Order: sequence, then structure tokens, then C-alpha cells
Amino acid sequence: MSTSTFALTDVQNDFRATLRAFAEEKIAPNAAEADRTAEFPWKSFEACKDMELPALGLPAEYGGAGADTVTVAIMTEELARVCASTALTVLISKLGMTPVLNWGSEELKRKYVPRVAAGEVQASYCLSEADAGSDVAAMRTRAVRDGDDYILTGSKYWITNAGISDLYTVFAKTDPDAGGRGISCFLVEKEWGVRTAKHEDKMGLRGSPTGEVVFDEVRVPASHRIGEEGQGFTIAMHTLDRSRPTIGAQAVGIAQGAIDFSGAYMKQRQAFGAPIADLQGLRFMLADMAMRNEAARALVYRACAMADDDPTGELTKFGAMAKAFASDASMSITVDAVQLLGGYGYTKDFPVERFLRDAKVTQIYEGTNQVQKVVIAREILKHL
Repeated sequence: MSTSTFALTDVQNDFRATLRAFAEEKIAPNAAEADRTAEFPWKSFEACKDMELPALGLPAEYGGAGADTVTVAIMTEELARVCASTALTVLISKLGMTPVLNWGSEELKRKYVPRVAAGEVQASYCLSEADAGSDVAAMRTRAVRDGDDYILTGSKYWITNAGISDLYTVFAKTDPDAGGRGISCFLVEKEWGVRTAKHEDKMGLRGSPTGEVVFDEVRVPASHRIGEEGQGFTIAMHTLDRSRPTIGAQAVGIAQGAIDFSGAYMKQRQAFGAPIADLQGLRFMLADMAMRNEAARALVYRACAMADDDPTGELTKFGAMAKAFASDASMSITVDAVQLLGGYGYTKDFPVERFLRDAKVTQIYEGTNQVQKVVIAREILKHL
């Protein structure tokens, strides 16, 4: 493994400094309001567009910036450090476009990816259903061939950016009797009849809308099928292998925000005639928080480097490890951050309770951490 997996370049360090200043100035002021109102943070998204962040992880030949995945992880961290919802608004379109980039036709790439890179449109990834989350093969959404089109019928649950996105990458059964081998993938425009049935009232990530997306006999041109019929399951798993490390980066960013805020609070808060930062027991808590997050960051960066270059074929294992370890660490760290602030940490006057609520979902989406452990063990046993 190259040293670049663990040591950032000068360019990446400069990029982090720039992103941190940008996030503090343009994103942080909007975070509490987006959480309170549960509304999409349009001011923050427009600021990200001005910084050309939607283009960051997309190929230069399609209007992107061509950045490597470790650099995308740095962006995700710095946005999530102040607003996890905003970090997700930038990540989700990349997730929606990954199947197009890796499996789609040249026509689809040139038609849609530049618009996503420019922030003109957003994309969602539609895999989960009410009874088919981790069990992808149990999906019921159907795509029936009708001449030069497919007729798409069904609904998808837990869809990030539901109702906001203009494009939906949808997985559906083209052969209902073939299990996972009967799933295909399609790129669907919102204007073709995509409906949002409801939005979830969530515990965290409240500025990022999550909802049910309905396809009621939506006609999709066959030219918008991504890959061949029956390749959908492979496409879905290939995509999640590459997106899970960036969810780990989001978890690391949330945790870093909690560490930074609680550490600064410890230096200001007085108790027994001195700052509580002088209390050894609390210092030990802060040290443990920082150690766990640095370990998570190193694992995330290693997995992100593999997303760009995986000669050993270990991305599936390391992507699952990065996502599971970082999100578990983030949950533990944010709980401790609330504890360090005492009663104040339990109020909405301070952001640590939001960090805690936002951290929780990183243990759940893109495959629960229990599922990640199944994947990790399977990959280990495969090579013994």
C-alpha cells in the first residue's frame, strides 16, 4: 500500500484548510436552521456550487474536477464537521452518478454528468424498499419491456433527496423469478412522472430530505438502462463498495466537529475555580475521543485510496470496515461530547446534540453496521 494512503499531500492539506474556512463562513451559519426547520439547506448548497464542490469527484472529461476519492473524503469531513446534511447534499449526486460513470453508455454520461457537476441538477440513488433494505434481492419494483421503453412500477423508501433531485438511479426487477440476477438499473428523469409520496420526520440529518419515491407506470427509454439486463445487483454492490468509505468520512467529520466544540468548551467552562479542561478525568475523555477518530480517519483514507486503485481486490472488505468503524466511533464520540458539556450538551443551544443525532444514521444507511460485519467476515473467510 502506498504511503499516500496515510500521508496527505501538500495540495490536500491546503485544500482542507480552504474548505475549513469556507465551511465555517458559509455553511455553519445555516446548519442549526436547516436542522430546526427540516428543510433542504439551499443557501449552503448554492455556496457549495459557487465553490464547484459538486464537480469535485466527477471525471474532468465530463465537466468534473477529477479529484481522487481521498480528496472527496476531505471535502466530506470538513462539510460534515459543521453540517452533516450539507455534506450529504454534495455526496448524494455522486452516488447517483456512479452507476452511470461505471456502467452507463457514453450518451448518458455526456448528457447528464456535466449538469450534475455544475450543480444544475441533483441525483438520487433508489435501491431500498419498505421490505427490501439489506435484502436487496427482495425488491418488488418492476420494469417491464414495452418496445423501445420500459414501464417502471413500484416504490422506493429511505431515498435521500427525494423530491429535490431531478434524476433518479433506480433498481428494478426485469425478471421477477431470477432473484438478484433479475435486477436491472435505470436512469429516470423526475419529469417523466416520478412522485414523492411522503417525507420522513427524522431524528437527525434533518436538512437532508428522506422520503418515499413512487413510480406509477413511468415510461423509461431503453437507452436509459444502465448496463445490461440482470446486471443491477452487481452494479448496486459495486457502487456501495465505493460510496461506503465516504460515509465513513462523513462520520469522521461529525465526530471532529464534536471534538473541536467540546474541547473549546472545556477551556472556557469554569468549575471549582478553574477551567474544566484542567480536570484529568475529562482530559482523558477528550484524548480517547481524538484517538478513536484518528484511527477511523486512517481506515477511511485507506479505503478511499482503494476506491481509486484496488489491485488486491480488497475494497469490499475495507470499505465495509471503514464505514462500520468510523460510524461506531462517531456515535461514541458524540455521546461523550454531550457528556463533556453536561446539561448544556443536552440542549439545542449548543450543536453537540445535533452532532449526536446526525452521527446515528451513519451506523444505519448504506448498509447497517451489522450487515457490514457480515460482509467483512465473508471477505476474510473467502481468502483463508
